[in-house]
Amino acid sequence: MSDPLDDYRRSGFAGSVGVGRRPAVLAIDLARAYVDDSSPLRAPVESAVAASARLVAAARELTVPVVFTRVSYRVDPDTGAIVDGGLFVEKIPSLRVFAEGSPLADFVDDPRPVGGEVVVTKQYASAFSGTSLAATLSSRGIDTLVICGLSTSGCVRATATDALQLGFRPIVVADACGDRTAEIQAANLMDLQAKYADLVDLDRAVSLLRGNAAD
Repeated sequence: MSDPLDDYRRSGFAGSVGVGRRPAVLAIDLARAYVDDSSPLRAPVESAVAASARLVAAARELTVPVVFTRVSYRVDPDTGAIVDGGLFVEKIPSLRVFAEGSPLADFVDDPRPVGGEVVVTKQYASAFSGTSLAATLSSRGIDTLVICGLSTSGCVRATATDALQLGFRPIVVADACGDRTAEIQAANLMDLQAKYADLVDLDRAVSLLRGNAAD
């Protein structure tokens, strides 16, 4: 069976950005909303969450920085309307599960932030949109993002694309990202690898972190 990326490669796509001198793990939106049966955003992502937990644990062991993102929307107490979701919430009304105080907006049990790890709160798909993430990374000398989390076609893809455009090297950990169907997952991972990020599996990601820590 031919590699689905072959056509891309013949057209000059699917190069490699590689790993820079200072990587960080970026764990995107690992929220209960994706694993709770009562949530409209419920998706079959348990294996991706478990792989993300292993990636985060390895990063902590190697003293590689870990940054988490979360989605949170403010609600008008008088009308009950979300006041800072803009057109995104109009397009995806189920994002209301991320209203302030919603238990579905909380992090999964593992992984979740500990100690002084950075938590970036966002309202849109990209972790860079309207947030301090780029400044935080730059101030710490971080040049590479090893990305895991949810969902591949949404916030992972948008964040990896913006990372590339802002000069950070995006490394997407395929089995530590999840989506609503296998078809959506595969199509978006292929497109990310072709155009916006390097694609690795969990074992390779841990190896890259370990090799960087040994330098």
